[in-house]
Amino acid sequence: MKETGWTDIEVPGTTLCWWEHDFTRAGVPARQHEQVFLAHGPRQDPVGDLAAAHAVDRMLRWRWWSPDELPAATEPLWPPQWPELLATVRENGAPTTPVGLGYVPNGATVGGP
Repeated sequence: MKETGWTDIEVPGTTLCWWEHDFTRAGVPARQHEQVFLAHGPRQDPVGDLAAAHAVDRMLRWRWWSPDELPAATEPLWPPQWPELLATVRENGAPTTPVGLGYVPNGATVGGP
C-alpha cells in the first residue's frame, strides 16, 4: 500500500468504489482513475521512510480519522463522497459491486460547517 508502506494487510479482490479526478503534476495536467478497496487491519503507523513518496504526492501530513469525524471534516477529502460511502458500508456492509463515484472536478471538497 503505497501511502503506508504496509505489506501485511490482505486486500480482498473486490473494489469498493472507483472515481476519476484531474490534477497537475510538474505542470502537466492528468486525469487519474482511482480504485478503492476495503480492507481491515490494525491501527498502526506507516512503515518505513515514506517522506519522498509523500512529497511527490504533496501529502503534507497524515492522520487517523474515525468514521464519525469524517462528515465534519474541513479539509478536502478524496474522494469527496467518502463520509457518505463509509456510512453506507457501516450500515449495510460492503457493496456487492463497485460503487461508481464518477468524475470529481478539480478542487471539489466536502465537509465543514
